[in-house]
Amino acid sequence: MDELELLKRDWQKKEVEHPKLTYNEIYKMLWKKSSSIVKWIFVISILEFVLPHLLYLLPSTKNKIDLFGTTGFDNYFIGFSVFYYAVVFYFIYQFYSRYKEISVLDNAKHLMAKILKTRKTVKHYIIFSLSMVFVMIVMFMLGIYLNNDFSSLLTDMSANVENINPVELKTTLIITIGVFGLIMIAVMGVVYFLLYGLLLRKLNSNYAELKKLEI
Repeated sequence: MDELELLKRDWQKKEVEHPKLTYNEIYKMLWKKSSSIVKWIFVISILEFVLPHLLYLLPSTKNKIDLFGTTGFDNYFIGFSVFYYAVVFYFIYQFYSRYKEISVLDNAKHLMAKILKTRKTVKHYIIFSLSMVFVMIVMFMLGIYLNNDFSSLLTDMSANVENINPVELKTTLIITIGVFGLIMIAVMGVVYFLLYGLLLRKLNSNYAELKKLEI
């Protein structure tokens, strides 16, 4: 058998192994992938909300919550919590809505629009979540700084230890909380980047493929 025949047979095998996909077949693949990604965004947002609240069942966590009352944080905590929960529930509902919308789309142009909306919603959610952690840390620091009862507690603590100034102890505590807060925000940012960032990159890839179909 000559070399040309061998090349022909090899090419025919490749066509069998890698058949050409139609527009509708490619769209359905991208639609299913996009729907699955948005579903995972919705699921992760629920887990992210539920799991930290399970920590409230631990005794050590309850003691830390009681500490908020000592700092005067409890005066603002209820209003802050109502606002936080309302916005988080709003974002979770938005993720659910995006998933339901994408699940019934039959048009590449509409799917592209929903992908853009989902990407925008996720970015806003990340910014909001990190901002709320920052606000909570600042409120906690201000509560320690402004609360006289907590100052009295620090004075009593310093009286039991030699050569410790209660003012310096208070300042050190505030700085420590601030540094810990910044580290926590940085860690959360990395986690968000790994979780949501990976899903968003996949959505962006789907968007790019859909754009090619529309050209």
